[in-house]
Amino acid sequence: MRCRWLAYRVGMDHADVAAYLARIGAAHPAAPDLTALRELHLRHLYAVPFENLSIHLGEPVRLDEKSLLDKVVHRRRGGFCYELNGAFSALLSALGFRVTLLAARVAGAGGMAPLFDHLVLRVDAPEPWLVDVGFGRFCRYPLRLDVRDDQDDPEGTFRIEETPEGDLDVTMDGEPQYRLEPRPRALTDFVFGCWWHQTSPESHFTRNMVCSLAVPGGRITLSGRTLIETSGGARHERELTGDADVLAAYRERFGVTLDRVPALR
Repeated sequence: MRCRWLAYRVGMDHADVAAYLARIGAAHPAAPDLTALRELHLRHLYAVPFENLSIHLGEPVRLDEKSLLDKVVHRRRGGFCYELNGAFSALLSALGFRVTLLAARVAGAGGMAPLFDHLVLRVDAPEPWLVDVGFGRFCRYPLRLDVRDDQDDPEGTFRIEETPEGDLDVTMDGEPQYRLEPRPRALTDFVFGCWWHQTSPESHFTRNMVCSLAVPGGRITLSGRTLIETSGGARHERELTGDADVLAAYRERFGVTLDRVPALR
């Protein structure tokens, strides 16, 4: 693990780490422990939106550390699971956390999606924790990977159970979310899945456009031109008409500055 940590340190120098921490409004942690992990996890969710706008802007999504940091940190954009958890893993590793990339199958109406449909993180601090800042509405704090009882979170009640094959099923309020495989993976293992989600007409990312951000007590989402705000269980929707209103919403509500409105593929 020490060699892996050094590899990330080569990719992220002190300036990169400082810029990333500034991006999410976090101080440099005194130690790579659970307190720091919980704080970083929550601040990431509050600062970096879950979004698939690159697909509808004609921007390729590249899964290498330099490209991810450039997009999330320096261009102040968001991304979907491969990008957000990929970038966050680089930051956590640079800060001294032990990070392992895991592949998951997202649960849907037709059952579990293929492996590599989703990227999540295992972070040892020192207990094993499930870290996921790239799944949209999900846990606000890390979940214990080795606990099989209910785990309460501001977003709901989560549970992680082992399957007969040794995988782990994650549920939220009793509803299946995804099945993750505990085998360690590399970022390059997810390249094909990322390409498929960018290009396939069967991918929900090519068929829908979304930008979503967690806020204290709720969530704000721009789905196409529909601005949705939830707070305390209440939901409010508003249709944005002009391009100027859409661009202003991206900029003012999500911190995303675009030079044009994305067009659905």
